[in-house]
Amino acid sequence: MTLEDALDRASRGWRGPALAALVALLAGLPGLIAVPPLDRDESRFAQATAQMLESHDFTVIRFQEEPRFKKPVGIHWLQAASVAVFSNPEDREIWAYRIPSLLGAMLAAAACCWGAAAFFGRPAGLIAGAMLGATFMLSTEALIAKTDAVLCGTTTLALAALGRLYAEANGGPPAGKRAWLFFWIGMALATLDKGPVGPMVAALTILLLIAMDRKARWLGRLNWTWGVIILVAVCGPWAWAVTVATDGGFWTKAIGGDLAPKLAGGQETHGAPPGYYALLSPVLMFPMTLLLPAAAVTAWRRWREPGVRFAIAWLVPGWLVFEALPTKLVHYTLPMYGAVAWLASAALTEAIGARTRWTGAVLAGLFGVLLAGGTFYLLKTYGDASDLTAAIPTALALAGAGLAGGWFLVRGAPRKAVAVAVACGVVGHGILAAGLAPRLNPLWLSQRVEEAMAKAQLLPSQGIADAPVTVTGYAEPSLVFALGTPTEIGGPDDAAEAIYEHRPTVVEQRQDAAFRQALSGLHAHAHMVAAVKGLDYSDGKKMTLRIYQADANSPLAPGIQ
Repeated sequence: MTLEDALDRASRGWRGPALAALVALLAGLPGLIAVPPLDRDESRFAQATAQMLESHDFTVIRFQEEPRFKKPVGIHWLQAASVAVFSNPEDREIWAYRIPSLLGAMLAAAACCWGAAAFFGRPAGLIAGAMLGATFMLSTEALIAKTDAVLCGTTTLALAALGRLYAEANGGPPAGKRAWLFFWIGMALATLDKGPVGPMVAALTILLLIAMDRKARWLGRLNWTWGVIILVAVCGPWAWAVTVATDGGFWTKAIGGDLAPKLAGGQETHGAPPGYYALLSPVLMFPMTLLLPAAAVTAWRRWREPGVRFAIAWLVPGWLVFEALPTKLVHYTLPMYGAVAWLASAALTEAIGARTRWTGAVLAGLFGVLLAGGTFYLLKTYGDASDLTAAIPTALALAGAGLAGGWFLVRGAPRKAVAVAVACGVVGHGILAAGLAPRLNPLWLSQRVEEAMAKAQLLPSQGIADAPVTVTGYAEPSLVFALGTPTEIGGPDDAAEAIYEHRPTVVEQRQDAAFRQALSGLHAHAHMVAAVKGLDYSDGKKMTLRIYQADANSPLAPGIQ
């Protein structure tokens, strides 16, 4: 059986979207299980969700006592449901909070396949979905408990449904009775997940299609009246509840304190010039890098074809908006990755020119080797010789994705090139996330502090030490998530007060002298249980976190029994 025959059989009916989702599952699952909680966004999201479950307040989002008025509540509800089914908030098992992100990535791959099949055929649809599911950006977001993989999944679902309606209006296969419903469900969930981003991408796509076609009659199939009802029914109850609960403070801070600064300048030092995403795309879209030149050529030459035209309308205006915004983060353009996958799969439906094949092969080989080199850089900087068992296969798989894929592409076997690149890329990402990354001990300060405290029976969750643990000199959310909601982030005086009250404390070495001086003033005594050295990768500072408990002969604070 030839590869083409296998693709045809594998892409029939529901099999194509299911196999594309399987690729996304295989790419994201290893890291979901193995990678410790990440700073800072993931641990903030997970901690806020844990507090929802602890407090039973599912309206107002909080990180400890601080309101989190930045994003809507959708991701927290999904995470809360996942934790309630598979775990519980006391266990602080980060994998349970990540399941919605993995499902979002799987939805993105399946929807990408479903939409592309209407324009380019079932085999091309399967290839598009598999390439999207294997991309480094999406498979990484699949293992992080925050909004972006879910946003990609819901937005891709909506655009795929819109694309099928557009295909039907331009002589393609029937869209089906539920296409309009999938569009509005995708839009509603994207809005509840991350506000205006999903609707913005869809609106820009529709506007550019109208400008290119000079007709909009097909948009009547979206069933606008019922669509708006669905949107209001999904998003309205929480929007009303949070408005009442916060006296409108949520919207003031979400718009004035989060959205507006991103539009005005590089928020939180995340600024970059236009072209940032284009320059990073060969890495972030790897191993789809192999077909990026072919996708560009297809967009240029075949833009009059309905499927290519739709992909351009999906990709270009949204991408330009994010390039123009002063604030830039690598995942912002993820909702448009499906359009690139459509163009790449469309390129496979006809012969690819020799120059384009060579360009794609060189590009993929170069970035595959660079990623392999990055693996050894991580090993040298944060690992040791024992980690070679994970670093070597990671590097071989990533280099193989680029070099072997490029070799098959140059040889005139583009589908085989994609199959090899996707397979090697998924294996490489899996070993990197589950095999190498968790072994790089200097990066996982919070996890190692938690383990050291557990060994000394100082975790309040063990029922021996009193809560809260006081931490000074280190304020990363991952440690709050690990030690529990009551964790106190304070100064040296607060740490000394904790010892005076016979509670454990964690002191960064730069604060140690001030801590000991404060102890002396209270006539309290502490001894160091453990010291954990590593890197706070959020700000690049080397840290030594010292864990203290009160000496047995240290006086008790008044009122402490």
